[in-house]
Order: sequence, then structure tokens, then C-alpha cells
Amino acid sequence: MTEKLIEKYAEMRIKPYRKDSEYSYTCGVFPTIELLKRKPQYVIRVAMSSESDKSRGSDIVRELAKENGIPVVTDDKTIERIAAKDNCLCAGVFLKYEEEIRQDTDHIVLVNPSDMGNIGTIIRTSSAFGFEDLAVITPACDIFDPKAVRASMGALFGIRVKLFASFEEYLKTPHRGSQRHIYPFMLKGEKLTRQIADEAVAMSKEGEHFTLVFGNESRGLDDSYLDIGRPLLIPIRDTVDSLNLPVAVSIGEYMFSAKGEKK
Repeated sequence: MTEKLIEKYAEMRIKPYRKDSEYSYTCGVFPTIELLKRKPQYVIRVAMSSESDKSRGSDIVRELAKENGIPVVTDDKTIERIAAKDNCLCAGVFLKYEEEIRQDTDHIVLVNPSDMGNIGTIIRTSSAFGFEDLAVITPACDIFDPKAVRASMGALFGIRVKLFASFEEYLKTPHRGSQRHIYPFMLKGEKLTRQIADEAVAMSKEGEHFTLVFGNESRGLDDSYLDIGRPLLIPIRDTVDSLNLPVAVSIGEYMFSAKGEKK
């Protein structure tokens, strides 16, 4: 099916992105390099600006595309048509795909994230701290929107993302190990401490993996999550009422990644 779709779009005019499109695209040299490294099997073609040689990474894009038999075309019109910003020198057009998250790893769960820039940033920090499996509870923003792809700087292509209709559906997925420990992050939780995080990391190394759960940017998690797992609060001063979502996720990931050393 993938090969047939690639053939279908190989010569077709690439249109500005829509959520119901079968394809999306990277915008920028570095995200395109990550796409070609991580998911070359889904790439339809690469469009290069006539000014792309100004970027030091353009040669890497061409080399990776050649290695994987992916056509590269100089196509200013396509770049101009689809690029959200004028400084886009390169676009990798790829088929959208579905993946399964692994059950023998620690997970991040985002409940109804609504901002594409935020989810892209979270994907990038998740990759940085070694969390390679992300569950997204719908309704949610589109992870394949070029704005989200760009915000992730291509990190999207190095982690596994799966959509679930509800948190209950996520909990029903099979997992390996004797138990999965759930940590919802919410204002009514107990204060997060280094001891709590270190205990979770230690249990994970023994096969009892954990899941960090974060709510919507404006609403957070509702009170039903108080009865799930061990709710946690990131302690902050009373000068602000809360942290924004990408910052909260980054702190949680750092704390639960053996002081940033998760592998």
C-alpha cells in the first residue's frame, strides 16, 4: 500500500497541507535530514529551493535521498506554495503513517493537547530525554501538521506516536512486566520529589515501567485522574499558578530520566 501511494503522488502537484491529506512535509533542511535518516520508506520526494546551496546541510539531504532512491527536484514553486515561512530552503514530502508504541518501555501520555507548537516541542524534549513512546489522547492537534513537525525539528521521526480515543483505551493496551506505574501530573497531586522519581526509575529497570500523564494546556487533568496511579505536583513558587505544558513535561521527563541520563 505504501509503495502504491508513493507512486500515486510521485508526479502529482503537492498542495498546501490539510489534516485529511494522505501526506505531509517537512519544512527546512534539518527536519528533512531527520526524515530521510529515520523514515525514508515513507518519503515521496524532496523539493529543493534554487537557493538551497546556501545551507550547509543541502549536500547531506541530497546524499541521503540518493542512498534511498528518493527523487530530489529543484522546485521553487512547490516550496513557495507549501512553506509557512519564506526561509524554507527544502521540503521533504512524506506519507503519513501509523505506529504502535512499545510496551516494554516508559511512556509519555498527552491528554487532548491542542497546540501544534507545544506538541512539537514536547516530542523534541521526549527524544532528548530518552522517551521514545508517546500516547496522544484524542481529540488532539495534528502531529503531522508541518507546524508540529517543524517545532519538533524532525524529532517526530525518531519516536513512536500512537493515538487513543480515551485514556481508558490506552490503559487496556497490553504491557510487558508485572505492572505499569501511572503518574498523572496535576495541581492536586503530591509534591514530586527526587526520591519518587528515583524509585520509579529503579522499578523501570526491573521491568515495572511507568507512564507520565499530562493534561490539556488550558484545563490540565480533571479530578478523575486523582484515582489513577500516583498523582504528582511539580512544586513551584506562588508567583505563578502553573507552568505551561512543554515546560512541565520537560521537568517531569528530566526527573524521571535518571537525572537526564535515560538511555
